[in-house]
This record gives sequence, C-alpha cells and structure tokens, in this order.
Amino acid sequence: MRGFFIDIQGTLIDDKDFLPLPGAIDFLDALNKENIPFILLTNNTKRDSVEFINYLKSLGFNFRNYLDPLMVLDEYIKTPIAPFGNEKFLKLMQKYEIDYKNPKSVVVGLKLFSNEEFADIIELLLKDTKLIGMHKTSLYSKNNRRYPGLGAVLEMLKYATSKDYEVVGKPSSNFFNRAKEILGLDYDKITIISDDLYGDLIPAKNLGMKSVLVLSGKIKSKNEIKQNPDEIYTNLKEYLESGKWKKS
Repeated sequence: MRGFFIDIQGTLIDDKDFLPLPGAIDFLDALNKENIPFILLTNNTKRDSVEFINYLKSLGFNFRNYLDPLMVLDEYIKTPIAPFGNEKFLKLMQKYEIDYKNPKSVVVGLKLFSNEEFADIIELLLKDTKLIGMHKTSLYSKNNRRYPGLGAVLEMLKYATSKDYEVVGKPSSNFFNRAKEILGLDYDKITIISDDLYGDLIPAKNLGMKSVLVLSGKIKSKNEIKQNPDEIYTNLKEYLESGKWKKS
C-alpha cells in the first residue's frame, strides 16, 4: 500500500482566490475511488483548522485526513508568548497568554514584516526567549508576486541574533512524522505533492519520500528549478491524466 501527502495552497487551491486548481477535486476523487490513503498537509495559519477543513469540503474536496501547524502548536510553546504575523494569525493566537515585554516564546507566522516589526522581534530574541516558526516555506506568493517565505525570515533572524529556532509545520520532521503515523505508512511508501520545492519537497525527499512538484503555485517554470524533484507537472490535472499516480 502506498499513500500521499498533499499540499493545499498552490497545489489544490490557488493563492489568489483560494479556489480549486485544475484537476484538484478530480484527483482526490480518484484516490478515494482507488482506496489510496492520503492526508492534506498544509501550513495554514490564517484560519481555524476546523473552519478551513469545512471551507475545503464546501469547495467539493472529499478527504478524511488533514493536518496543519495550529493543531500541534501546543507541543512547542511556552507561555506567555509574543506572536508576530498577519491579523488573522494574531487573532488565532489570542487563545494563549500574550506578553510582548517578557515572553517565553516568540511565535512567528507569515507576513510582509516592516523593519520596525523586525526590530521588535530581534529585541525580544536577544533576551532569554524561544523562537518558534509556524512553518518554513521558501517563498510567499501574493497578488502574483513572490516574497521571502517564513523560512527565509527565520534564517535572517537566526543570523541576526544567533538564536536557533523550531519549526512547527512543514518541513519539520516532527510534523511529517505525525502525518506519517496518521496514514500508517513508512516514508518510502509515501509520495508528497506540493508547489514548494525547497520548503516541502527537498526536505521530504531527504526523508525517503517520492517528490512531485506542481507548477501551479510558487514556481512558475522549470527554468527556476535548481534541484530536481522526482517528477514535475503543470498541475494536478496533468498528473491525474498521466496515470503515474497509480504507480507511485
């Protein structure tokens, strides 16, 4: 038995309108029809997990297994926390004790941070605090433009403060392990599909997974690829029509 880890944004839904990409609904339906196990593995930190699951199902996606960083964050943080990120992320963090003066954990989500916000984060990290990144994406795609992802931000903060960090979501091995346990499969029996080559696929490939890149999100052209995944497709429609997913 083989199975799949499937990314969501840029793979199943687009980055602008958050609507299904070509072939995405049909691909999940095909997996269900063939009784091939899969889990939707996302770095969502903008919506409550249950809310996002219900949204995806309202679009027509048929799935049972889902995992995002918000579902495992409690295992990483020490309170009080100082969260930094977009407004939706900060709202979700209100369930924890917040302290921007003497936090035990600085929790960073994705945002186009200003220099002043970076300065605030750095001052806190120079104290005895823990740095936690919600995920480690390579690129952030917004309005058809690409910006440094949270992985790039975390590396910059590490360089500036000599403070190492922990990653909650992808490509954390703990996060991948949790998803692997849900499927009940070893890594050599799992294929991961994503639009993030450097933030998802290369780390997963290093763990023994087969990697499939779709060019429907962060990476637009094969010319941008510096490290090769196992397979490359324009989108899930092309992958579905290839029939190779049945042999993955």
